[in-house]
Amino acid sequence: MSVTRHRRPAIAAGAALLAVAAAGCSGLGRTAVGTLTYEGGHAHHTTVTSPLVTGCHRFGGDGAVAIENNTEVDVNVYPTDDCSGKDSIYVPSTLSDVVAPGAGPWRSYSFVH
Repeated sequence: MSVTRHRRPAIAAGAALLAVAAAGCSGLGRTAVGTLTYEGGHAHHTTVTSPLVTGCHRFGGDGAVAIENNTEVDVNVYPTDDCSGKDSIYVPSTLSDVVAPGAGPWRSYSFVH
C-alpha cells in the first residue's frame, strides 16, 4: 500500500476535526477581559468583571451617569433599556465618559465586536 492512499483520508479526517474544533470554540462565551465600572445614583459605584461581549447589558438601579471602560473591548452606552436609539455614546477601551449636563442616565450598554 502506498503512502498516497493513506494521505487523502488523513487530510480529510484532519480537516473534519479542525472544523468541529472551530465550531465548538465559537460557541463559547467570549468576554471583555477587564472591568467596566459605572457610577449610578447617589454616587453608587458598580464594577462588572469580564462581562460577555455579546448581547445588550442593562446598568443596574437608575442607570449610569459615569463609566470607566477598563476592558480590552470598546463599548457603546445607550439612554434606552434595550441598546437602541441614535443617542448612543462610544467609549473606547481604557477610557471613560460622563453623562452630558442636563441629559438623563445611560440605561444599557453593548460591546463593539
